[in-house]
Amino acid sequence: MIPRRRTAVITSTTLAALAAAAPSAAQPAPLAVGAHAVLGWSTLDPAPGGARASAVAAEQVFAMAMLRAAGGRFRVVGMVNLEGATMPGGVLAPGAFGEGFMDRRHPHTYLHELVATGVWPGRPMGMSLTVGKGFAAFGSDDPTNRPALRFPVNHHWAQILERLTAVLGVRAGPLVVEGSLFNGDEPDAPDAWPNATRFGDSWALRMTLQPARGLEMQGSRARVASPEHREGSGPTSWKWSASARYLHRWSGGPELYGLAEWARTTEAEGFFVFPSALIEAQLRAGPHRPYVRLEWTDRPEEERTLDPYRSVRPHLDDALLGITRWRIQTVGYGFSVRVAGTTLEPILEVARAAVGIVGGGVFTPADFYGGATLWSATAALRVRVGTPHRMGRYGVLDESGDATAHSGH
Repeated sequence: MIPRRRTAVITSTTLAALAAAAPSAAQPAPLAVGAHAVLGWSTLDPAPGGARASAVAAEQVFAMAMLRAAGGRFRVVGMVNLEGATMPGGVLAPGAFGEGFMDRRHPHTYLHELVATGVWPGRPMGMSLTVGKGFAAFGSDDPTNRPALRFPVNHHWAQILERLTAVLGVRAGPLVVEGSLFNGDEPDAPDAWPNATRFGDSWALRMTLQPARGLEMQGSRARVASPEHREGSGPTSWKWSASARYLHRWSGGPELYGLAEWARTTEAEGFFVFPSALIEAQLRAGPHRPYVRLEWTDRPEEERTLDPYRSVRPHLDDALLGITRWRIQTVGYGFSVRVAGTTLEPILEVARAAVGIVGGGVFTPADFYGGATLWSATAALRVRVGTPHRMGRYGVLDESGDATAHSGH
């Protein structure tokens, strides 16, 4: 693990370099760069085992670049994520799961995104093709681009990321239809690379409608082959997603953002069903940014290792101890200031999670956690240079004007 002092030096040096290179917002440049980091203290009470847990971590530590050429018709987007070094054991997050972590949000891979996109604009239709490592055409915005610091429980139900993917998009007026092929396997470590031999064993379709300025609605369907077994011997996941997103700016005044989302994943030919519903909103007025999120999500309770925050890998159906239902209410507040081209935002976030069992199983939340209601709090400082791009929105879907604004940033 990298010492905290060394991590801070790396982060501050990266941010300073990118601040010097950042292009003027008044004149978009062929090369746009940026960086982002969050240093925070979090506590969870009760945590797995029944006692309170607290930790300090540097999370969401990444640098990104976008290169535009041929009048914007060709783009390369890349993002390097350093969470594997700054939070190798994950970050405390009630209900979070995926890639072998439980009740901690896992670090993402070092090469989080690297895609090339060609856009062929036209009237009445335009087309685009994106290839590389990135997001499949499925679901809602990545939580990094949304208000709350803690990722929602449904992250693995509502987005498909860090895959070798090819995305074909077609736009006709306010309607965008995308189809993508990708490899089903999830990463199993921050330095993992997708299993290229499995490219094309999974697919996703997404239809997005932008009927009015700031309003966006999407519906998605996906088949993900053996996501939790790298060699492809695990069950197939079938996924649905639907969401409506709204962003409105008053001239010279505040900005209002809202998202309503529904997702559903089934596994083992429908034997396991994991539904989710989420609503979040934010009001930005000058430097002030209050926000709220309400979530209702079912998750699998996997057999854990001697570390209560880790689950056995590869995941097998007969290792499921039950299904839990998480009802989480999150409120937060951020205050932004600009210093020498860098945005600094202290953030305070509090969440209450009620967890119960769905159906049968041997897992009992009250016994495992020492209670059925979990409280968490986070105090953090976000540091940002430049403007993050809207991850997973490529080509013709990236041509959406105000609808692509970043609600969390």
